[in-house]
This record gives sequence, C-alpha cells and structure tokens, in this order.
Amino acid sequence: MTSGLPGRARPGIPWFVIVGVLVAALSMRGPIVAPTPVLRDIEADFGIGSATAGLLTTAPVLMFALLTPLAAFVIRRAGAEVALMIALSGVLLGTFIRAIPGFGWMLAGMLVIGAAVTIGNVVIPVIIRRDVPSARVALVTAAYVATLNVGSLITSLLTAPLAELIGWPAAILAWSAITVAGIVLWGVHLRRTRRAGARWGGRYSGDEGRVGASGVDTDPTTLTGPMPVVARADRERSIARRPVTWLLLIAFAIQCAIYYGLSTWLPTLTAEELGLDAAAAGALASLFQGAGIVGAFMVPLLARFTPPIVPTLTICVSWLILTGGLLIAPQLTWLWLSIGAIGHAGGFVVIFTILVMVSHSDSEAAGMSALVQGGGYAVGALGAPVMGALHELTGGWTAALALLVVLAAVYCAALLAADALATYRRR
Repeated sequence: MTSGLPGRARPGIPWFVIVGVLVAALSMRGPIVAPTPVLRDIEADFGIGSATAGLLTTAPVLMFALLTPLAAFVIRRAGAEVALMIALSGVLLGTFIRAIPGFGWMLAGMLVIGAAVTIGNVVIPVIIRRDVPSARVALVTAAYVATLNVGSLITSLLTAPLAELIGWPAAILAWSAITVAGIVLWGVHLRRTRRAGARWGGRYSGDEGRVGASGVDTDPTTLTGPMPVVARADRERSIARRPVTWLLLIAFAIQCAIYYGLSTWLPTLTAEELGLDAAAAGALASLFQGAGIVGAFMVPLLARFTPPIVPTLTICVSWLILTGGLLIAPQLTWLWLSIGAIGHAGGFVVIFTILVMVSHSDSEAAGMSALVQGGGYAVGALGAPVMGALHELTGGWTAALALLVVLAAVYCAALLAADALATYRRR
C-alpha cells in the first residue's frame, strides 16, 4: 500500500506527509490536557470532588490501554491514511460531545477523544516509518514526540486566559480549531494521493507490501519508533516469562502515572501552593509540556555521544529531581518542571529503546510492546484520581507528592535493572 506525494518513486523527503502528520500530532495530547487549567471551575460548576475530576484525564488513558489492539485492527482494515482521518474526526467529535452541558457528557467526550487518540498513537509511527527515508526516521519521530508536547503546551498555557474571556466550556471547545486544521490538511493529502492513483483506501493484511517506495519496512505489525504498534502476540509466547518485560512494564506504568497525574493537577497544585491565579498557574504548568520539546531530542543526542547508561541515568535523575523538588521546595517549581520534562519526553524513548535491544525479533518486540503499553496505560490511568483522592483526604498536596517521590524511586530501580539486562544481552 503506497502513500505519500505523487511521484513518490524516488527516496525523497515527503514534506507534505510530514507536515500533515505533525499538525495531526497537535491533536493527540492537547485535547486531553485542555481541561486541566480550569479543573477548579469544572469542579465548582458540576459539584464534584477532586478524585472525580481526575477521571477526565483517566478516561482517555484507559482507552489507550483497552483499545490499542482494536486500533491496530482499524489500521489493517482501513489503511493508514484513512485511519488517521478517523482519529482526527473522532477527536473533533469527542470535543463537541464534551461541550454538551453536564459532567456525564464531558466524561463521555473524553472517552471518545481517548479512543480516537489511541488510533492516532498507533498509526502515526506507521506512516513515519513507511513514508520517511530510513535515515530520517529518528529525526521525524523526535519531531513527532516534540509536537505532542507542543499541543499540550499550547492548551496548558492559553486555556485559562481564554476561559476568563469566554468561559471555560467555550475555551476548551476552541481548541477544536487545531483538529479542524489537521483534518483539512490531511484531507488535501488524501485527495492528492487519490488523484495520483495511489491506493490509500485498501487494507493491510499484515504481511503484504512490506517495503514501500522509500525502501522502509511497511508491515504495520512491526515496531515503529517510540509508539510501537501492537502485533500478533501469539507468534511469541515467552515474553511474559522474561523479567525485563515486567521491569519495562513497571517503568512505563509509573511514568504514565506520574505524567498524567501531574499534567492533571499541576495548574491546581501551583495555584494553591504558590497563590497564583488560574492564568499564571496554567502558564507555569505549561513548562512541563514545553521543556519536553527539548527532552524529545535530548535522549537520541545523548545516546549518540555518550555511553548507553547515560540516557537512562539522565531520565532517572530528572524524575527524582522533579518529584523531590516539588515536595521539598515548591517555590522553585519552574526549575523542577523544566528538569522533569526531560524525563517524561525522553523516558518513553529510553524504555522502548531497551525494549528493542532485548527483543529477538520484530514480532517479539511488537508483542512485548503491546504488553508494556497495555498494562502500563491501565495502571498509569490511576495517577490522576489517586492524587485527587489524597488531596481530598488530607486537604493538601504533601501526601500526593510524597507518593510521587516513592514511585519515582521504584521507576529508577526498574528502569536501571532493565537497562542492565539489556547491556548484559548486548555483550
């Protein structure tokens, strides 16, 4: 199944495809983060507690865990291009459902957004690996991860100021404009490829068309960058018996729990701890997303010029500094968030780099990825509601932040152990 620009016979850089993918990526995290700067207003208007409000970010993360296998099926049946259009359309639909008055509708909208983003999570790396020349895949993948953080940065930074002008329901609805732009741009790409006679509406069988025009492996069941696609795991039956699998699952689950817990509550936490208004708290919290743009490129750079253990140690130290700093010296939150962003952006790359290193085949890597992502997202979804519940029980954030410090320590132990096993295998 071919795609890309007309005349894609020579191994050039498909700029239109890359731009379309990056614009689409803006809608793969931003809509999930959009409600967080105005959570206190949402709680007040709907008469709900912090634990219940935390479900707004838990719902889409649960979709990541539950629907990743279904997303792979959608891609095989519809094709990558159509699957990405389905993802963007689903995000737009969920955004409008979320705008219907009532917390139930808001939660339903987040579930729809989560289901749609799940398809996007799976299909975008497929398109990158298939259409981008192999020498540029790592760079474009890093740009994709950075763009995910750009989407979160924009919504974290500007939702609260928008809410002051037009109210929070209209403010979070306004971000649908980014999704519409992605749909329009990707729709133009589909029309261009269709006019050129490209077969963009066909099905993936999982084994056909493995090598595209760029000479890149196009099998959608293989590992594709930092967002691996779920494979037919029945090909490999040993992955669940390998300690490294569970170590990576633990690390990924904790990373998801800390990331989504902090992404949900940072605006509220900084407002209460530092006495900031909603706009200032949202701007401060946006550092966690903004600095992640740099973090996405830092790990590949460190991996190229330093010993293999250095990227892993860097990620571990950044998580410990972030969680410990927020607990001990909240007045320096801007510094801890800037450092911690390296962890959430680069940690994903480190985890799946180790996963690839310890896998014996593409099939095993994809099966291991399915287990790590599915279990990790399921556990990680608890981060936001647990932090909210601890805040309700104690009336402050000390207990929740202390829990994050403990989790960060366990994360470091699991990730370093997995790295040690990978290093031993490489020798």
